[in-house]
Amino acid sequence: MLKIGITGGIGSGKSIVCQCFQLLGVPVYDSDSRAKWVMHHDPELREQLIAAFGPETFDAQQNLNRTYLSQKVFHNATELARLNGLVHPQVRKDFHAWLEAHQAAPYILKEAALMFESNAYTQVDYVLTVSAPTPLRLARTLQRDPHRTATDVEAIMAKQLSEEERVRRAQFVLYNDDTQLVLPQVVKLHATFLELASG
Repeated sequence: MLKIGITGGIGSGKSIVCQCFQLLGVPVYDSDSRAKWVMHHDPELREQLIAAFGPETFDAQQNLNRTYLSQKVFHNATELARLNGLVHPQVRKDFHAWLEAHQAAPYILKEAALMFESNAYTQVDYVLTVSAPTPLRLARTLQRDPHRTATDVEAIMAKQLSEEERVRRAQFVLYNDDTQLVLPQVVKLHATFLELASG
């Protein structure tokens, strides 16, 4: 089965592009939401997270305390590496189980914001990046996430690859920059991926 990674910086519009592919019947694995699911539902991982970051990692209702955890790791590279070292192997296992369930599909998409930074690109055959200029991504994110400030968003962007580097490293690029329509690009890529899958 052909595996296509899909990535893009915050505010690039990855989710919209994934929804377009899903409308065409393509299964999409959302690494971010699956990571949250695994952190909630894997008892072994829960224990490891509590041991590493303290009992406050989960609230009284046993839900992941994302605010607490992000405060612990966001500005601390060592703690972030520790968190990723615990979560990424479990997400890899979850992805392989998900692949088994979608064997009938000609190809699948694996969405990951940090496709290159987390080495997730090694699990896919090709990478598609959704590209948009930084000022537009900033404006979109602030509109979507009213709880964030421009400084917050810029700090997230600083931890991600530059737009130029992401485009350079991807095999396919979809431009979501308000100058080109997204859907025709998706339809064209879909045809290309089906051809690659059958070839």
